[in-house]
Amino acid sequence: MKNEKQSFSLRVAKVAVRSLIEEVELTPKPGLVDRVNTGAHRDLTIQLMRTSAESLADTFEQIAFISYGRTPSQSLREEIAAIGRNGEKRMFEVTCGVNTHKGAIWAIGLLVSAASIEKGRCTIEQIVTLAGEIARFPDRYCPSTSTNGRNVTATYGVVGARGEAQQGFPHIIQFSRPMLNRSRENGLIEEKARLNALLSLIAHLDDTCILHRGGPEALSFAKREAASFLTNGNFNWLETLDEEFIRRNISPGGSADLLAATLFLDKIQANKSVDEVQEEYVYSK
Repeated sequence: MKNEKQSFSLRVAKVAVRSLIEEVELTPKPGLVDRVNTGAHRDLTIQLMRTSAESLADTFEQIAFISYGRTPSQSLREEIAAIGRNGEKRMFEVTCGVNTHKGAIWAIGLLVSAASIEKGRCTIEQIVTLAGEIARFPDRYCPSTSTNGRNVTATYGVVGARGEAQQGFPHIIQFSRPMLNRSRENGLIEEKARLNALLSLIAHLDDTCILHRGGPEALSFAKREAASFLTNGNFNWLETLDEEFIRRNISPGGSADLLAATLFLDKIQANKSVDEVQEEYVYSK
């Protein structure tokens, strides 16, 4: 049993890391780091993002291991939160203090925990439901320090990353996952299908990263332009949109985190075990 638990935890962690790397390598992404440029960020590079993602493998493995076969509870919530905070510390060490994946640690960490509760034998809907249950438990040891996300949610009355998780990741279920599947069914190559999924998130999510940088005006612009892209389907236009996002200092980081979470869930589909998924998505540095 222990070997099975260890094997599962290692594999699901590799899937999580691979999903983060696939997100950053997707190109072109408006305002975000990709293979062409660093988007609206002067302190990030694609290699730094890759290094950050790789540094989180142990974090996700520990979350999976501690969650394996458990049920949602306050104690589980607090245990994985402690692991997540250690993961953040490790992330900041390898990035020299740059926040690369704090939001992704929260979102994907919860999904890793939820998938591990059912030992990988569950549907995507079951995973997000369990993740929501975990997220709704209070963490008595959560630092009360001010963060950009907390300040934005308080200022603008949006739910933020915490609310998204507590509600069972509705933007993934309603927008990015259906868009990803629909784009594939329509014959688009994988990169374009994933870009469509990302733009569907930008078009609908009250992205706190955008709000933090540019306020409601920037968010309205980003949503409107993303919706326009989804209507016209002109992928060549994404490069122009990238330039405009950079000019306006817009970075849809919350949407990027949810895209990575979408890709993670996509690898753990209802009719596949993590073992089968791992054979398709071999993680390598």
